[in-house]
Parts: sequence; C-alpha cells; structure tokens
Amino acid sequence: MATPRTVRTQTVSTPAVRDRLASPPVLWDPVVRLSHWGIAVSVLGNALMTEGGSLAHVLIGWTAMAMLVLRLVWGVLGPREARFSAFPPNPAGAVAHLRRVFSGDKPRDYPSHNPAGALMVYVFWLALAVVVATGLVMTGGATPMQVAADKAAVASGDWAALVRDGDTDQDSVLGEAAEEVHEVAANLLLILAALHVAGVFVEGRLLRRNLLAPMLFGAKGDRRK
Repeated sequence: MATPRTVRTQTVSTPAVRDRLASPPVLWDPVVRLSHWGIAVSVLGNALMTEGGSLAHVLIGWTAMAMLVLRLVWGVLGPREARFSAFPPNPAGAVAHLRRVFSGDKPRDYPSHNPAGALMVYVFWLALAVVVATGLVMTGGATPMQVAADKAAVASGDWAALVRDGDTDQDSVLGEAAEEVHEVAANLLLILAALHVAGVFVEGRLLRRNLLAPMLFGAKGDRRK
C-alpha cells in the first residue's frame, strides 16, 4: 500500500501584505468608534456643560460607565486590532516611540495603537474608572431615575428624600474623600484628552496621514479587507 505524501504549504508574504498587516486600521470597527466618541463626549460634557450632582451629570456619568464597560469587553471579544493583546502596555516601547517623535523621525506603523498611544489609553481608562467609582460613592450608587425621583420630591418640598437610611459620619467622611479624588481624576482626564489630541496632530504630521479619519468614516477609497 502506498504511503500518503505530506503536502507542505508555504505562506507567501510579500512586502505589501506585511505592510498591510503592520499598518493600523483605516477604519476602526463600530464598537471602538462608538465607545471612543461616547467617552469623549461624556467627559467633555460633564466637565464643561453640567453641574456636579445634577441629573444631567449623573446621566452622562452612567453613559460613560456603560461605554467604558463596552470597550473593556470588546478588548477581549473584538477584532484583532481592538483586543488588548494588540496593544499591551509597554512603557519602554512608549519611551522609544516618543523619542523618535521628538527627534523628528518618522514613527513606525503598528497594527493597532502605537506604544505611547496604548499607554495613554490604559491610563485614561484607569482615570475614567476612578471617576466613575468615586461618582457612584458620592451618589450612593443612585441611578439617574433615582436621582430624578429625589429631585422631584425635593422640588415638591419633601427634603426627607435626600436622607438615606443607615447614613453615618463615616459615610460622610468617605463621601468627602471620594469627592476630592473625583475632582483630581476628572481634571486628569482633561489633561490626558488634551495630550491625546496633541499626539494625534503631531504624529499625523510626521506620518503624513489623517489619523482622525479611521475613528470617523475611514480613508476614502481605502478599506482593509
């Protein structure tokens, strides 16, 4: 009986294919774009347009929390470039990348976020998580519907709606500490957002590429298959 032959296949890798695999997406997937802009609008909206403790502030805060949770889940279940494994935190790589940028050299391409951008993303998410957690502590975990009901009760003269059962002096101290941390973390978010915008502008100039387009509608006439 003849012995079956083993057929070996060889993966053909051309420079064009390698460049395409190493390049960032020309259009991020819908979940990445939704969470990115949802978080951006939430952070700026609560920082510049709402008053702390207001119904709008709490509602936007819960929206930001939902967007953060969605993005974290997508970092495990999403496409290759959206997963955490595509942009692991790498401080040494971030420093090397920034050194190239500041020296005026053209940065290399990465299949997802570059090391500096990745580190920024993780710090931003951590700061946002702190803002959300301290916000929940300050409001006693009240949902926007509960806040709306409390404010309606107060407007009708029922101030007892603001008193929670089991409130203690320790809870008051915890709330004050949470408020301090909340404010610091919220200001840090604005600083990180400004650095992010500056980084996108500078790196876009060095790469001669529109880095904003992939987070909007993609580069016209160019779609990754």
